[in-house]
Amino acid sequence: MLAAAVLAAGCVTPRTAQLPDISDWERRQAVLGQVEAFGFSGRIGVKYADDGFNGKLSWDQDGETYDARLSGPLGVGTVLLEGQGRTVAITDKDGVTTVLQDVEPELQRRYGWTIPVDSLRYWALGIPDPRLPAATQFAETGELERLEQRGWVVDISRYRDAGGGQMMPARLSAAGPGTTVRLVIDRWAFPGGAAP
Repeated sequence: MLAAAVLAAGCVTPRTAQLPDISDWERRQAVLGQVEAFGFSGRIGVKYADDGFNGKLSWDQDGETYDARLSGPLGVGTVLLEGQGRTVAITDKDGVTTVLQDVEPELQRRYGWTIPVDSLRYWALGIPDPRLPAATQFAETGELERLEQRGWVVDISRYRDAGGGQMMPARLSAAGPGTTVRLVIDRWAFPGGAAP
C-alpha cells in the first residue's frame, strides 16, 4: 500500500487545462520541463514481486512540492502523500503519519522495492527528467512512446487532448527493479496555463 501511495503522489480537482502549442518535441520538453503547477487524476496499478494493488489517484504538483491522494487499494481507505524533494510524509486512513527523509533508498530498505519519486513528475508529463540522460523512442505520429532512464522503462501507449488540442499522456507504464506501475490519466489540469 505504501508503494502505491508513494508512486501515486497527488490529488487534484479537475480544472480546464490551458497549454500553449507543444506539438514540437523540443518545445514540448522546454514548456513541460519548466511548468511549476499541474495536476492529474485517474487510476493507478502497482505490481511488485507476487503482490500488487489498484486504486484511484490524484496528484497536485506545485514547484518541488506535491500532494497526492490514493484511494481504494486493498480496502484500506485513502492515503495522503505530501512530498518535497526526496522527503515524503505519508498519512494513512487512521491519521498516522510516517516521514521518509530519503524516500527511494528507504523504500528499498524497508520493503525490498522502490519507486523513482524524483522523476515521476516528468514521466507523467510525457518527457524525460531533464536533469538526467535518457534514451527516447517516438511513434510515427511524433509523440514519445518509450523512455529509458534511471534503469526504468516508461511506455506511453495512449495520449488524450488536455485542452486546446494539446496532447498529454493518458495511459503509461513504468517498469523498473522489481516494480511495475501503470497509470491511466483521465483529467489534466494546468492552473493559470503553462508559460508560452
